[in-house]
Amino acid sequence: MTHIAVLGAGVVGVTTAWYLRQAGYDVTVIERESAAGMQTSFANGGQISVSHATPWANPATPMKALKWLFKEDAPLLFRLRADKDQLKWAMQFLQECRADRADANLVQMVRLGLYSRDALQQLRADIGINYEQQTRGIMHFYTSQAEFDAAIEPTERMQALGCERHVIDINNAVNLEPALYPIAHKLTGATYTSRDESGNAHLFTQRLAQRCIDAGVQFLYDTEILALNTDAHSARPHVHSITIRPKGENVQTFTADSHVIALGSYSVPLLKPLDIRVPIFPAKGYSATYTVNPRAPHLAPFVSLIDDEFKLVTSRLGDKLRVAGTAEFNGYNLDLNATRCEAITRRVQQLFPKGIIANSVQYWTGLRPMTPSNVPLIGRAHCGQVKHGSHNASATFDNLWLNTGHGTLGWTHACGSAKAISLLIQGETPNVDFDFVGTNS
Repeated sequence: MTHIAVLGAGVVGVTTAWYLRQAGYDVTVIERESAAGMQTSFANGGQISVSHATPWANPATPMKALKWLFKEDAPLLFRLRADKDQLKWAMQFLQECRADRADANLVQMVRLGLYSRDALQQLRADIGINYEQQTRGIMHFYTSQAEFDAAIEPTERMQALGCERHVIDINNAVNLEPALYPIAHKLTGATYTSRDESGNAHLFTQRLAQRCIDAGVQFLYDTEILALNTDAHSARPHVHSITIRPKGENVQTFTADSHVIALGSYSVPLLKPLDIRVPIFPAKGYSATYTVNPRAPHLAPFVSLIDDEFKLVTSRLGDKLRVAGTAEFNGYNLDLNATRCEAITRRVQQLFPKGIIANSVQYWTGLRPMTPSNVPLIGRAHCGQVKHGSHNASATFDNLWLNTGHGTLGWTHACGSAKAISLLIQGETPNVDFDFVGTNS
């Protein structure tokens, strides 16, 4: 039986392991944390949001970024650093802000999102997994007329691509989510996507990891991945082993027939020594989790929401309300910034002041693996600059695959990305029109 090593046990890595095991492969997952879903998947926004496909890189972003440059609580904050990787990424990001590129990237994300949402729904039906999911749709709401006006064109574009996002009036918005009633007079408009969902990504990841174990997948937790070792004498680039260091043990060599990189932001330093240059830079995202007021639970939303003006998403997870968003480009720094945390709570108290217990808040931050286009890298790894649709037969690895760079939509795209990479490894073509890397598809 072919043995595949999946590197990383976040939601992308665990779903990859599941689909590979279902396809009949012997699978081992290697993870530096002590359990699955402990990094970027731990406390994210909780949305399965095909409708949240407008790329961060779009024509309006450069001016907004300049305006926000020195605002500590800005939704998008670039911290200027003497970092050539950040500078190179930023230049690529600006290129993706062109209208034609932004539209092409939106198309890619909607297609993958629809494919992935269907895959998650099928998985849930097949194995009965529960993860505090809500199937009430996702609503974008606006308190800025300019932000609402800017949402009309991408909404219509998504409709044309098969995403059921529609403009709705304020009365309809409040009827769908009564918790918005106290701020109805401030709303300028809304859109609603009925088939989008929400759920606890951490809980899903851990429960699916257990299903993987039950199906025969091995997990090596508390194991640091130090290097990928290549064979200089093979006709094509080939990984012959992985150097690992289990906690409290000496350095060891691990071997498998094939390897999938699902390490998010940490894919970059592992791949760089092999001259595999993936255009990923970490974007620090924040979340705040509040206990819902038990005396007025109806004043906290059940429908998952997106506050586009403040770049925040809201999901009801049991008796908790998760609010997440913003992006801070500050390298691999994971320090919580009090100003940015307070900005989230300030906005939540403006929207749902009686629906949550503010002093119950638990703040969290994680590194989203952002590509300049916001589109993830899925397919075969190859030497040189990796980009969507790229293919270099002589420099393409015969046993190294990428499933990384999912940015803010890792939970949304996890099942579809995992299903697709499993099919590609099997030599099949996924039923989605997507620019995979390192393949001819």
